[in-house]
Amino acid sequence: MNGPPKGPGQDPEGGLGATPTSFTESDVLRDYRAAFRIAQLPMALVGRSGQILAANPALGLLLGVEPAALAGQRADAVTGLGLDGRTRGSYHAVLRGHSDRMRCTRRLKHADGHTLWAEVTVLPTGDDAAAATAALLTVQDISERRDLQQRLRHIQMHDPVTRLPNRALFFERLTTALADSATGRIGLCYLGLDGFKAINDTLGHRVGDQLLGAAAQRLAHCATGAGGHLVARLGGDEFAVLVEGSSGTEQLTGLAEAMLTALRPPFDLDGQRLAVSASIGVVERESAGTSATNLMQAADTTLYWAKTDGKARWTLFDPERNANRMTRQSLSSTLRPAVDRGEFTLEYQPIVGLADDIVRGAEALVRWNHPRFGKLGPDKFVGLAEENGAIVPLGRWVLREACRQARRWQLDHPAAPLFVSVNVAVRQVWDSDLVRDVAEALEESGLPSGLLQLELTESAVMGSAGRPLQALQALSDMGVRIAIDDFGTGYSNLAYLSRLPVRALKLDGLFVRGFRTARHLNPADETIVTSLVQLAHKLGLTVTAECVEGPAQAERLRRIGCDTGQGWHYARPMPPAALSQLLTTPSLRGGPADT
Repeated sequence: MNGPPKGPGQDPEGGLGATPTSFTESDVLRDYRAAFRIAQLPMALVGRSGQILAANPALGLLLGVEPAALAGQRADAVTGLGLDGRTRGSYHAVLRGHSDRMRCTRRLKHADGHTLWAEVTVLPTGDDAAAATAALLTVQDISERRDLQQRLRHIQMHDPVTRLPNRALFFERLTTALADSATGRIGLCYLGLDGFKAINDTLGHRVGDQLLGAAAQRLAHCATGAGGHLVARLGGDEFAVLVEGSSGTEQLTGLAEAMLTALRPPFDLDGQRLAVSASIGVVERESAGTSATNLMQAADTTLYWAKTDGKARWTLFDPERNANRMTRQSLSSTLRPAVDRGEFTLEYQPIVGLADDIVRGAEALVRWNHPRFGKLGPDKFVGLAEENGAIVPLGRWVLREACRQARRWQLDHPAAPLFVSVNVAVRQVWDSDLVRDVAEALEESGLPSGLLQLELTESAVMGSAGRPLQALQALSDMGVRIAIDDFGTGYSNLAYLSRLPVRALKLDGLFVRGFRTARHLNPADETIVTSLVQLAHKLGLTVTAECVEGPAQAERLRRIGCDTGQGWHYARPMPPAALSQLLTTPSLRGGPADT
């Protein structure tokens, strides 16, 4: 019996090998709807006008409403996509087909009142412009993930010892505060505990950590009571209090005073009663033009001032004081290169015989021709050079240049050659081979050793032992004159001088100023100077008086028996050419030089 014709590949018996009938468009649409309905991912179809066309049960469950109740509502209102302009613009770009995706994180509200964090994604459906559906919206609950992130962030951003915000969180808040200050001003108290290292070293780190925790509680209580300011531990024993929207310096200094008061009562820790003080640097300024780095630099500097000013106090940032510090820093960092660049010169001040007013020698005084600050005297940079070690190459250059110039004077005036006096810092003795440096300078210049005098301060020479004493003895054995500068301001142990290779004393100007004129004569000063000169002469030492500023002083010093004088009464420090011209004058008697 003939049946209906069989299609290609169709099993005539209708068995398992039969080809299924093709799905119709309605079948596919029905399956899509089924998948949309049973999907665990909350979803909604959004029309071109932005209204929800359909929501699946998962979305209704997430929000605590019936899915049908969501239909007709605006999707941006349900998911918070319209809360800010940037997100709203990205959302509408997807609806219009101008963008292929947008994603954001939003805080949504459940029907029972609790909130949840969700990641909202909007994708275009790709239908033609005539279709009703424009986009597929999905909402994924990320509350647990976000909660975990928040816990991890809290651990990352808080100090485990004090449980205060740490440096990272502090700088994050500081940067935000600078950008969004309500008053246009910002304040910072930077606090360091005084002597904390000694507590750690003697009582151990466990007690030290307990002290940090207890101090942190008191500081946090102060900051909370003063307006809820952020308190952070920046490391070690250092804390910072950030005052956002500062009302002025009085607010900051009042807070600093309150914190000092709070830390004043002793701490009872692990059977120990500990007293601790703090030093606080206070900075208050306009937010505009201030960066977090600059603010912290100012705070760190001011904390240093508070400690050097005596500790247990607060110190307010001073722009002028900071400018001086910055200048010192700039000078210190450029000292060594300046020696190599030849920025230093020498001036010379005559040392005059008081009996005949004839120039006997000259003290070499270094000057720095700074490209930015102009001509600087030794008081501006020699102390810095001693601190950072630049005094060694600088002193070596001064020594060689002074010997070279003295040799030239010797050749020009062989009948009465001048000795040159060069100041030597103690660090030159310890950090370099001074004996070798002197020998090389004398050899290079050809200057006889007897025409070189080295001046060391009284505190550096008195009590010298070991290497310094050996160096002084070796130099003396070479024929170099050793002089003590500023004598009378330090130890003044004349008996000890007999055991040192010293040949000259330079009396400090403090003694000489005491009998400047007859009207202001100080008998005590004249008695002291007379005694010093007489004792020095008995020890075989010559005496030079510094800071001779007038004829009355010169006359008294001459009468006392002082050997030589130096000061503005005779001449100010001058370039070597000017001193060469001065040497043609037989005597400087008659008043101060105009040089």
